[in-house]
Amino acid sequence: MPSFVALLRGVNVGKSKRVPMADFRALLGDLGYSGVATLLNSGNAVFRASKGSPAKHAADIAAAISNRLSVEVLVIVKSATELASIVAENTIASAAVDHSRLLVAFAQDSKALSGLTAIEPLVVAPERFAVGKNAAYLLCTCGIVESKAGGALLGKAGKSATTRNWATVLKLQALVRRDWSER
Repeated sequence: MPSFVALLRGVNVGKSKRVPMADFRALLGDLGYSGVATLLNSGNAVFRASKGSPAKHAADIAAAISNRLSVEVLVIVKSATELASIVAENTIASAAVDHSRLLVAFAQDSKALSGLTAIEPLVVAPERFAVGKNAAYLLCTCGIVESKAGGALLGKAGKSATTRNWATVLKLQALVRRDWSER
């Protein structure tokens, strides 16, 4: 059964858009997904589904969160294969001494991903930015808060995407791999 990663945008950051991870796990189970596990408190989950595309899962999860938890949130779902490609295609990972300063932007489709090129003019050396086939990558060498490109990616320019730092992406990949090895 294929594995997937669900990523919620902007939850549990302040007092609004609260999605308790126990409720998120239960909601995913109620939708018929199996092997559900969450990572951290920022809206990351791994699950298995016998059928359905990542886009369909994203729409179903977003609708369920809206209906059950009264929270409107962008949901991005990637297959385990897509996540592996996202990790493999990161051409700037080797330059990231601090994994918390390397952001990976996930978008549900290629149009939303290509829209992220709008932040490129904001990138100031030694920052690095790349858009791959499956994700965009921004290395904020001097810190995310200090970076205009980082602010844009986390703000309006990145509204159709959700970001995770490289450390979290690697933890998600490990969780997916563990899921595969336990079958």
